[in-house]
Amino acid sequence: MLYLHSLLFVIFGKNEKLWYYWQMEIIRRPYFSVVRLLREKKLRHRNFLFWWRLANEMYINGNKPQRKAAEKLNNKLIERFGCEIGLGAHIGKGLMIPHHSGIVIHSLVDIGENFVIRQNTVIGQIDTDSKALRISIGNNVDIGANTCIIGLSVKIGDNVKIGAMSFIKSNIPSNCTYITDKTSRIIIKENISDDI
Repeated sequence: MLYLHSLLFVIFGKNEKLWYYWQMEIIRRPYFSVVRLLREKKLRHRNFLFWWRLANEMYINGNKPQRKAAEKLNNKLIERFGCEIGLGAHIGKGLMIPHHSGIVIHSLVDIGENFVIRQNTVIGQIDTDSKALRISIGNNVDIGANTCIIGLSVKIGDNVKIGAMSFIKSNIPSNCTYITDKTSRIIIKENISDDI
């Protein structure tokens, strides 16, 4: 039944974004090809994106049986890859996960395009956070391994690089590099030129 609900959603559901994400992240060509989609989804890192995008779009846009199927599908992904991205998360095209193990992303996130996240990274909430809040992460953000971003009110701007083993519980402006050392946090502003 799980795959039947998935197939029905792919064929008849509200799935315009799903096809777009598959084209950008799995096929990686300006045109859509079912043959290439089925071939490329066999690669481990693209296989996760194929199934997670399907489960997430089913959860957001599907009917009640499709939402339940999406939850089961996501549980299978967690068991297989050790990577837990909450259903209902809004993540733009270009999601890249070099190593899946230990990644946890809360469902109440809005993440922009070209997001890179590495192993053993947590993006989550504090127990006292209101469910009305959402973590906001901009475009072109690159997060190093073993990083912890805590608090649904955290906002991270565009073009941010976060160093490995960083702990973040406050906002980070756009166009900078963020590093946490043993005693403090350091934000290095990038020199962004308007001349391109």
